[in-house]
Amino acid sequence: MVRGIYTGASGMSIMQVKLDVIANNLANVDKTAFKQDTVIFKNYPELLLHRTNDDGVGWTPMGSFDLAPLIGKLGTGAEVNEIYTRFDQGPLKKTDRESDLALNGEGFFVVETNRGMRLTRSGSFILNADGYLVTPDGFVLMGEKGPIQVNQNNFIIRSNGEVWINAAIGNNPNDTWGKDVNQWENPILLDKLQIRVVDYPRHLDKEGNSFYVPTPESGEPRLPDLGKEPEVLQGYLEASNVNLVTEMVNMIEVQRMYEANQKAIMSHDSMLGTLINSILR
Repeated sequence: MVRGIYTGASGMSIMQVKLDVIANNLANVDKTAFKQDTVIFKNYPELLLHRTNDDGVGWTPMGSFDLAPLIGKLGTGAEVNEIYTRFDQGPLKKTDRESDLALNGEGFFVVETNRGMRLTRSGSFILNADGYLVTPDGFVLMGEKGPIQVNQNNFIIRSNGEVWINAAIGNNPNDTWGKDVNQWENPILLDKLQIRVVDYPRHLDKEGNSFYVPTPESGEPRLPDLGKEPEVLQGYLEASNVNLVTEMVNMIEVQRMYEANQKAIMSHDSMLGTLINSILR
């Protein structure tokens, strides 16, 4: 009975972890490029039970040497093995904002933060006062030559990540130009976005606002393989890959499993109390 209480308690513990992960997924369902987290459980070793004080007579086939007939297996609980991120492609939403970018395929943008280089799938960038493409928190988007500095209405980002500007206008952030004024009479290649991939993205560590940190298990960021580069879409944003209906169903399932483990603990506690009181009498 005491073993049953421990087993039920381990079940409640892992269900609490799963409920927290589901709640976090639901809280970020509308966040740009958010990636769903999934919990993986691992069972403790099972025990094989035998009747050790049984001679086996009448229970085992004639001629068997099994003097301790098999009863069955006894589970001893479970634990959280891993919480990993699913990097499935999220839906693409058209915004028509020139600073909004989305990746269609595997890969990450590279952003310079105050903690070093970070990877991100969120392409919700803005132009700051100095003309740099930055995240809403002010961290700059990196190109192969360095930070991307452009002028409003004077940059085009192609599907391969190339950033083109009209040299007749330049990239001075103090100059203001309307879309209709720019005739693109002298387009030049300014830079190319840093797009990186890792070998095992499930082992990336999440950090802050949609950032990912490489780990030894994920591998170092590298250039995509030739022919497998993601498509860069200007004027689009990638939505979260969280399925709202699925997560709500998972939440209901977790709550029911939590209650089942709770009732199992209460039943074992009641039987244990009855046993102790009977012995005392």
